This record gives sequence, C-alpha cells and structure tokens, in this order.
Amino acid sequence: MADHTVIDTRDAYLTATAAIRGGTGPIGIDAERASGFTYSQRAYLIQIFRRGAGTFLFDPPAIGDFRELNEALGGEEWIFHAASQDLACLREVGLDPKRIFDTELAARLLGIPRVGLGTVVEELLGIHLAKEHSAANWSTRPLPEAWLVYGALDVELLPDLRDRMTEMLETDLKTDIAAQEFAAVLAREVKAVSPEPWRRLSGVHSIRGQRGLAVARELWLARDRLAQELDISPGRLVPDASLTAAARAMPASKQALADLREFSGRASRSELDRWWGAILEGVASTDLPSLRGNADLLPPPRAWADRNPEADLRYKAARTALTEVSEQLAIPLENLITPDYVRRVAWTTPETIDPESIGEALGRLGARAWQIDVTAQRIADAFVEVHQTIEVPPETDS
Repeated sequence: MADHTVIDTRDAYLTATAAIRGGTGPIGIDAERASGFTYSQRAYLIQIFRRGAGTFLFDPPAIGDFRELNEALGGEEWIFHAASQDLACLREVGLDPKRIFDTELAARLLGIPRVGLGTVVEELLGIHLAKEHSAANWSTRPLPEAWLVYGALDVELLPDLRDRMTEMLETDLKTDIAAQEFAAVLAREVKAVSPEPWRRLSGVHSIRGQRGLAVARELWLARDRLAQELDISPGRLVPDASLTAAARAMPASKQALADLREFSGRASRSELDRWWGAILEGVASTDLPSLRGNADLLPPPRAWADRNPEADLRYKAARTALTEVSEQLAIPLENLITPDYVRRVAWTTPETIDPESIGEALGRLGARAWQIDVTAQRIADAFVEVHQTIEVPPETDS
C-alpha cells in the first residue's frame, strides 16, 4: 500500500477540490480531533472519499478556509458516522452540508445492537476495520502512516455502508424516520454555553456549602483559563477529582494545598500560586453560588417518589409503555423519544391529557413528527391509567 499524503498547501487543496468536484455520488467524510489532549475541539485531519475521485486527507490548521470545497460539494449528500460529533469542527473551517446520511444513527434505527463503525462495517459488509487509533492525539505532526491508513479507511467504506443501510431502511419501512432524524441532526442548534459550566466538575455534589462551591468555581475558572492559553485539555493539567478534593478540604495555606495528597496533576505544583490564588478568591467572594444550581433541571427520577409521587407513577408507566413500542419497532428507547422529554411531560402534564396535548408538549420540546406519531398515544394512555388508579380519599362526614 502506498504512503498516504496529507494535503497541507493551498495549491494542493485546490487541486484536490477540483478532483472531488469531478467525482460521482455522495461524499464520505470524517474529522479527527484531539479530544482529551487539546483544549480546542478543532479538526486536525479531515478525510474525504468520493467514487470516481478517490481519498483525500486534509490538514485543516495548514489550509485554514475550506470554502471552495464546500461550494464544490454543493447540495450533495455527505455521509458521516456520528455526524453530531463532527459537524461543529467542520463548520468551523467552512464545511457545512445541506444533506447528510448518518450511518451510526441509521444503525440505531435499524436495531443494530453495537453501532461503532468497525462493528457495523464488519456486520453489514463483512470487512474487519481496526479502530486502534480512534483516541490518538491527532494534533501530532507529522501524523504516522498507520494513523493515516486508519483515517482513510474510515471514509472509503462509507458509501458502500450507506447503500446497504438504505436498502435495509426501505425494507423496514424506516426511510422517512431516518430522513427526519438526519434533518434534525443538521438543524440542531449549538447548545448554549451553561452560565455555570464549573458545575460539570466530577464530584461537585460532594462539596458542602456555598463557600466550598465558590472555591470549586474559582479553581475551575483558573484551570480553564490556563488550559485555553496552553491549548491543553483541562483534565491533563489538574484532574476534576483534585479540584473537588481541594474545595472539600479548604486548605488554610498554600503549603497545606501542596501537602494535599489528592491534589495531583502535571500542573498541580508548577502552578501552585495560581491554584492558591483561586482558593483565596473563592474564600473572599461575595458572589456565592446557590446550592441547587440550575433551577430548570428536574430532580433525578430516583427522588421522584418522595418529591412528586404522581409524576413518578406517570413516568414509570410511560417508560413501560414506550419500552414495548421500542421492542416492537426495534429502535432503542433513547432514539424512539428523548428520555428528558418524557420526564418533563411526566413531571408537568398538560391540563388535558390526550394524544394531541401530549404530542404538542413533545413537539415544543423538540420531538420529531414520527416520534410523536408512535409515542403520544401510548404516553397519554399510560398517564390516564395512572390517574384512574390513584386512590382518592373518601369524603368524610363533618
């Protein structure tokens, strides 16, 4: 097998763009990031395959703007495996598809139990696809040849996989369902940045008191600033567990922080002044975070029996009904309907419980038309049954 060449100049990129324009059929595309290594989620390799054109490996940091390639691909269908993981970094460089086919999502809709690309390719095409470099640091330069082979294979098989899945979706009468799901992935808005992203710290629930939470917040912000400055994944500087351990311990001095066994990581000692300064800011802060966090978050379902018993019964009944639908259609429950949507309509039901009102509530939350068609009636029936079985205390004579 010949060595793979990474396209890293504008001239070579424009030549490749012309070749891809001259190909036929949908485009297999993938992007490799350096998640877990770098702070940014930018693409460090973009792979494209098109029949009649071949395979192309692009170096996005070197090329910069991919506007010409985006125009060349026009309204053609782009084939992804897990498009939601790649769309943001592709759009960052000017690649924005109008139509997609997502082989991972299609695998879920077809009821395939394991949906990793290697597993799906082996099951449907009979080809073994090694996946040993999926967690590599793709910001490495030069990229090893073995990684490039891996990257190329990721896209070269996508058109064949798409064709096989298209046949299966037609056989299962799921073509329209798949089209709605693919369109929803494309239309999905970028999730708004949380006003309190530090609350995602692993173990933050173990911190007691507002002052401890303020310290955790300032440590998280200090780490985030340093990680962004160095373009290093925050957890590689100081892991979450170390920040929460420091917030729980509330060390009384810089030395006490240095002596804290749980406070570890590559920058835990070299940046000790930074962390100690963050602790002092948290201790002195007058802007104390609330203990509850985002008021829009529902309590975890395990707490519903005590907090809202009727909602707990509605949710459990709906889950049972939807599990039956999931099994009948061979679609995983989480793809049949977003679990959070079910929790929300169970927690706060419409004034009138019927398929129309349940469907409207699900639609406002973001459910697709096909999801409403197959779930609204079953959810409404489950809720009504629960209401009918709740014992009403008998009236007593006064």
